[in-house]
Order: sequence, then C-alpha cells, then structure tokens
Amino acid sequence: MNETAGSKLRIHCLQHVPFEPPAGVAAWALRKGHTLRGCRLYRGEPLPGLHDFDWLVVMGGPMSVHDEALYPWLTGEKKLIARAIEARKRILGVCLGAQLLADVLGAKVRRSQHQEIGWFPVHLTPQGDSSGPLRDFPQPFPAFHWHGEALEIPAGAVHLAETEACKNQAFEFGGTIVGLQFHLEVTRGGVRALIQNCQAEIDSGPYQQPPDQILARKEEFGVVRRLLPKMLERMAGE
Repeated sequence: MNETAGSKLRIHCLQHVPFEPPAGVAAWALRKGHTLRGCRLYRGEPLPGLHDFDWLVVMGGPMSVHDEALYPWLTGEKKLIARAIEARKRILGVCLGAQLLADVLGAKVRRSQHQEIGWFPVHLTPQGDSSGPLRDFPQPFPAFHWHGEALEIPAGAVHLAETEACKNQAFEFGGTIVGLQFHLEVTRGGVRALIQNCQAEIDSGPYQQPPDQILARKEEFGVVRRLLPKMLERMAGE
C-alpha cells in the first residue's frame, strides 16, 4: 500500500443488492473525510480499476459465491478481489463479501448446518482478542447475522471470532484483509429493508429470530454503531 497511515482513503464499495448498502461504513467514511464510491453490480455497473481505490469493501447479498451462472458479474468480481489481494489493498468483506474473500483465497464455502438470522453473541478467539481489528471488543459482543452458508478459514489467515451456530465468523489475512460473516454496519432501517426482501427465509430454526424481535433490539443496534468505527479505524491505521 502506498498511502500513509491516517491519510484520506479512496474507498470503493461493491454492492450486490439494493437492500444491503454500506450504511455504517458510509457514515464513518463521510465523518472521516474519506472518499466513498461504489458500483451496484445488480444494475450492471462496471467494476473499478485496481488503481481507483485504496480500500475495497465487499458487501452482503442473498446469492451464493457459487452462483456465477445466475449472476455472471460474480466472475469479474472475484477476479478484481484476487487482484486487490495481490496488490495488498485494504479489503473488508461482509457476509457474502467475506465468503467471496474466502473463496478467492482457496477456502471452501458451503451450506451451513444452521441458518443464522438475528442478533447472536460473537465470541473472539484468543488470537482475535489479543490482536487484529477486533481486539479488546467486549467478550462476547452482539452482532447481526443473516446467512445460510458458512466459510472455512483460508490457509494463512487468522481465525478471529465464532458463534455457537457458526464456528468461522471472522478472519484476517495478510494484515490488510478482514472477512466478517456477521454485520456491524447495519442500521434499523437497513435491517427492516432486509426483512422486507428476505423474510421468506425465516422459519423456526434454533438460530433464527422473528422480525419483531430483531427490530426491537435497540441496545444491540447501539452497540454495533459504536464498535464498527473502532474496527474501521484500526483497518485504516489510525
């Protein structure tokens, strides 16, 4: 990376569906004076060039990393992610974004034993608690989850966090790349939009909460709003 710690960063967001925006990431970038641009892949907008950004943020979505036949833009997106990894760019992958990172790094992504939807506690591993972007987070801390697939930790990556339903919740790779299976960037309005679009996925599974219970968790929304900037600032080198 060529930019110095604390400098203004050019952040580029890859968005897969309209109801999973960068939300808290965008608010933080605006507050810090960083540039945030993006492409809405679901609209066919072009991917950026490698020299157009310092930091790539790859958002979530209901599709699978294996759905190239349904979403051909996944192929080009994976190639961009691979090039960004090779160039040692900062990369944050959230949910599907983390799964795409894992897939590009050679790890498997497969159907989870349990679909995880709602607010569930995340436990840091010893490595996650002592170093990396989540260090000194509350143990455990609440996070929002909505995923039916799970990733393996890529070779050479550090396993940062886990939940009861999903062992591999977060990883760090190469000191510049972070994958989060869970969401810290969400707002109440964003979660409401996600529910409106994906409510059919909610059933009676042991790690699923009904929409009214999800939206009622005001304290948890406040916690992630406070934790996200800490992680982003550490990734930015502040």
